[in-house]
Amino acid sequence: MASAMATKRLRKEYLALQRNPVENIRAAPLEKNILEWHYVITGTEGTPYEGGFYHGKLKFPPEYPMKPPSVIMCTPNGRFEINRRICLSMSDFHPETWNPLWAVGSILTGLYSFMLEDKITTGSIQTTEEDKRAFAAGSLQYNCKDKNFRTLFADLVELQREKEKATKEPEIIVID
Repeated sequence: MASAMATKRLRKEYLALQRNPVENIRAAPLEKNILEWHYVITGTEGTPYEGGFYHGKLKFPPEYPMKPPSVIMCTPNGRFEINRRICLSMSDFHPETWNPLWAVGSILTGLYSFMLEDKITTGSIQTTEEDKRAFAAGSLQYNCKDKNFRTLFADLVELQREKEKATKEPEIIVID
């Protein structure tokens, strides 16, 4: 259960993200648990992640912002293992480097910046750029299988439906 301080701070951060969105990053808490946020990072042009939608979770401790969150990636991406905590200076792997002034936007910006590097850490994997591009291409379809993704990012689910309609080949009717 979230402390009053954590609840107040996370609500404030959510409002701040809505007013001033971070480019290529979206995040929202679960309706019934403000300590669990889900995010989507959109891969930027000119990177192996271009066109990809990378869903993950931030799990905040009840003592937030005095203690850091865990950071998890749910979408296969070729950089991080899925559903495993990622070691970042802004995560619960390094409480000694945590700064309570950091916010959700800065955490996710740091995650994406780290995603673009090749540095090995706990929770990371090594793959080719070709693999990363293949993961990017299938990322939205993969994410649409996740209940929380569908709930929090319904517009992206609709985007996937539109993509599927556009790529569906028209039926050919043969008349004898």
